[in-house]
Amino acid sequence: MSLRQRLVQLVGSLQDPHKVARFQRLCGVEAPVSRTATAAADPREDEKAEAPLAGESRRRERQLGASGGPPPPGSDRNQCPAKPGGGGAPNGVRNGRATELGPASQRRAGVLRRNSLTGEEGQLAHVSNMPLYYLFCFGTELGNELFYILFFPFWIWNLDALVGRRLVVIWVLAMYLGQCTKDIIRWPRPASPPVVKLEVFYNSEYSMPSTHAMSGTAIPISMILLTYGRWQYPLIYGLILIPCWCSLVCLSRIYMGMHSILDVIAGFVYTILILAIFYPFVDLIDNFNQTHKYAPLIIIGLHLALGIFSFTLDTWSTSRGDTAEILGSGAGIACGSHFTYKMGLILDPPLDILPLPRPPISVTLFGKAILRILVGMLFVLVVRDIMKRITIPLACKIFNIPCDDVRKARQHMEVELPYRYITYGMVGFSITFFVPYIFFFIGIS
Repeated sequence: MSLRQRLVQLVGSLQDPHKVARFQRLCGVEAPVSRTATAAADPREDEKAEAPLAGESRRRERQLGASGGPPPPGSDRNQCPAKPGGGGAPNGVRNGRATELGPASQRRAGVLRRNSLTGEEGQLAHVSNMPLYYLFCFGTELGNELFYILFFPFWIWNLDALVGRRLVVIWVLAMYLGQCTKDIIRWPRPASPPVVKLEVFYNSEYSMPSTHAMSGTAIPISMILLTYGRWQYPLIYGLILIPCWCSLVCLSRIYMGMHSILDVIAGFVYTILILAIFYPFVDLIDNFNQTHKYAPLIIIGLHLALGIFSFTLDTWSTSRGDTAEILGSGAGIACGSHFTYKMGLILDPPLDILPLPRPPISVTLFGKAILRILVGMLFVLVVRDIMKRITIPLACKIFNIPCDDVRKARQHMEVELPYRYITYGMVGFSITFFVPYIFFFIGIS
C-alpha cells in the first residue's frame, strides 16, 4: 500500500462518525431506546416514557405551525449543498433519533442550545456520567459567544489592555480563516445516527476544520506567548493551562456530536500553522491600530471587504453571521483602541519596568474589578440590544426586504452583513472606548 493510500485510509478512519458515537458511549451518552423496541417489550412503559417527549414535540409543532403558517426557516433551506463534483455531502444532516440500542440510564440530558434561526434542537439522550456532561458543556462554551463577550472585556478592563487587544487580533484572524476554510472544503457534520447530536446551534455550518478547536488552541497559546516575560509567573502554569484548555474544548466537540476526530485535529494543526506565520506581526498590527493616522478607515474598510468576500463563498448558513460578527467585533475593538490611545484613557506600561509584578489581591482591587464588569457589561448589552433593534429594520427598508419574519430576513446577505457587522462593531468599540471613558468618569479606571 502506497503512502498516499495510507493517508487516505487514515483520513477516512478519523472522519468515521462511528468513532464519534463510540467516544460518546464511552463517556456515557446513549441515544434513547427506539419506540418500536420499547413498545414490543411493554406498550404501557413506552407510553409513559415517550409521553413527555411527544407532548413537547406537539407543543413545538403547534407553536411553529399555528394559523397554518410556514415551517420554521431552516427546515430545508439550511442544508448546505454538497461540494461540486461529488467530493462532499449535504451539511446539516437531519438529526433524527438514533436507533442504536444501548443500556438505558436513569438520567437524561436536555437540549443544550437551540438554533434560534433554524428552530432546530438537540437530541434528548441518556447520560450516565453527569460530571463529564457538565465538564464538556463548559468546554464547548469556551468557544461560544457568551465566553467571548465576557473573556475579552475582562482582560481589557481588569488585567492587561495590551494583551487583551492582541488576543482579539489573533482570535479574529484564526476564526476568520477557519470559517472561510469550512466553506471552501465543505465537509458535512458527522451523520446522526449513529452520532447523538447534543447541540445543533452550528449544525447548518460545515465541519472541517473545527473553529472551536481553533479558538481553543489559539487563545491559551497566545495568552502564554503574550504574558510570559511581561508578567512575573512560573512558566509551568502556562504549560499546564495550554493542554488542559485545548483538550477540553476539542474533546467537547466530539462529545457533543458536532465534529469528527479529524475535524478537531485539523483545527489544532491549522491554528499552530497560523500562529507560526502571523504571530510575529501581532505587535506591528496592534501598534498600527493605535498610532496610525488613518487606522480607523483602513481597519473598517479591510474588515468590511473580508466580510463581503466570505459572504460570497457559499449559500446561507449560520457561519455567515458568525464571520460578520467576528470581523465587526475585531474592527470595533481596534478602532476603539485607536481613540482610547489618542485620548490617553488607557496607557500601556513602559517597557523598562517589565516584567510586571502580580498585584496583591485586596478587597478594593476585587471590588473594583467586579464593579467594572457589572457596569461595563450592562452598557455593552444595552448597546447590542439598541443596535440590533435599529440595524435589522433599517437594512430591510433600504434593500426592500420583508421584515415580518426576522429569521427569514436575516438569511439575506443584505440584512445579515450590516446587522452583524455594525452591531458587533459598536459592541467592540464600546469595550475599548466608551466603557473605559465611563470608568474614568466615575473613578474606577
